[in-house]
Amino acid sequence: MAEEKKLGTNPKDLLGTDKVPLSRIPPVAILHEGMAMGNGGDKYGSYNWRGNAVQADIYIDAAMRHILAWYDGEEVASDSGVHHLGHARASLGILLDAQATGNLIDNRPTGGKAAEVLEKLNATRKTYRAKQKESGK
Repeated sequence: MAEEKKLGTNPKDLLGTDKVPLSRIPPVAILHEGMAMGNGGDKYGSYNWRGNAVQADIYIDAAMRHILAWYDGEEVASDSGVHHLGHARASLGILLDAQATGNLIDNRPTGGKAAEVLEKLNATRKTYRAKQKESGK
């Protein structure tokens, strides 16, 4: 019978647990993002945003359009045949990379109160749902 080994005793395991857990990213998501990045690279050149600064709102708008198209029932973009969520991930990935490399034109509006309003609305919704539950609705 093979000797049973204890989990978590390998020195690499102890160091590895403090690193970014890349294995938690679903491979299917990476594949769809790769298709979108390939499509963009074919059109505009791979990593084109590293040579030219990008405006945050352009990529946010693109990501939101793709998310809304998918949410409305369309799986793939008609112009590319690539999954809308892959395109959205690619847009967000470009934003993260541009921000990290100093190539982002941060043209977001002055900070608002969205987080604060969301917290209040969530509390209101929770109260409403609790009252609905109590009344048997």
